[in-house]
This record gives sequence, structure tokens and C-alpha cells, in this order.
Amino acid sequence: MSDTNETVKLSPAQRYAAFKQTQAKQRTVAAEFARSLPFELDEFQLQANEALEAGDNVLVAAPTGAGKTVAADFAIYLAQTRNVKAFYTTPIKALSNQKYHDLVAQYGADKVGLLTGDTSINSEANIVVMTTEVLRNMLYEHSVTLEALRYVILDEVHYLADRFRGPVWEEVIIHLPENVKIIGLSATVSNVEDFSKWIESVRGKTTL
Repeated sequence: MSDTNETVKLSPAQRYAAFKQTQAKQRTVAAEFARSLPFELDEFQLQANEALEAGDNVLVAAPTGAGKTVAADFAIYLAQTRNVKAFYTTPIKALSNQKYHDLVAQYGADKVGLLTGDTSINSEANIVVMTTEVLRNMLYEHSVTLEALRYVILDEVHYLADRFRGPVWEEVIIHLPENVKIIGLSATVSNVEDFSKWIESVRGKTTL
């Protein structure tokens, strides 16, 4: 049998180290979240969740329908386990309303809020869905609600490149408190590597 077909043999120490590493991974919140789902996660989803739990910002650029919102769902799940706040922002009210109802169905109406400028429901909840402009205004006002905020999902983050509304996303990314982690989602962001590097320059370690 040629060398290329031989199974690589691990020493007892290497086998034990691999066993411990697998055990540690199975005890993470990301692993617990994955086990709670009725489907297997893809590699990019697993990587995004592990990076988020490790304290990175995360940028997920994936086609529509690929499952990029899994990272957002995990951010909310992680916030719940740590008893901190997570905000889910969208560019338009219709998307905010839809996501609000999705999260109410999952977590219950008492744990989810909605802020869209003309609508305010349970605004002090640990999970709040809002338009991005609402979050920008909260930053301007130094809202006390931001004190317990640790995760912000920026859905359709490619709006940063929009000539008219882009500054809103830019201000949010720059001015959020340092201890807040950003989860950026987009199906159409261009120059994704450059975009990721810019977020990292502003917010710290960012996993693409």
C-alpha cells in the first residue's frame, strides 16, 4: 500500500488532545445552539457562530436563501444566555415588523420589542427589532438602553454604500460602544474583504 493511502496514525497524546478539543467544542453555547436546530449547520454558519462566541465581530456575505440569518439568530441566543441585550436592525419598517413577529413566535412577546419611529412596543426588552435610523438616534441621545447592549445585527449592511442612507450605517458602526459586537449580514455587499477590514479597523477583530 502506498504512503498516500495509509491512515495517519496519531500518538496517544495527540488522540487525547483531539478528544479534549472535541469535548470543549461540544460544551460551547454555539454547539448547544446547533443541537437545538432541526437541521445541520453549514461550515460558514458554524464558523460565524464560533467566532461570535469567541468575541469577534462577524460579517456574513452569502446569497439569499443560504442561511446567513443563522448568525443573527445565534447572536440573539447568545445574548439570552448571557442576560444582555441584542438589537436587530433593518433598513425598512416592513422588514422590522416581519422580524419582530418571527422573534415573538420564538421567544414570546414579553421578551421582544419593536421600534420603528412610529411604533414602540416593549422598548426595554432584551431583544429589540428596529430600523437602523432608530439605533442611530439612540446613539445621538446617549440612551440608557445602550448600557446593557452587547450585540447588534445589521441586516442588509450593504446599505453602507448607499449615497443617501449610507452615513446612518457608518455612524452606527463607528459610534456603538466598544463592548458591542456587530453581526453584519448581506447578500450583495461588494468588495467584501475591504469592507471586513474597515469594520475591523473601527471595531476590532472581525471574522468574514
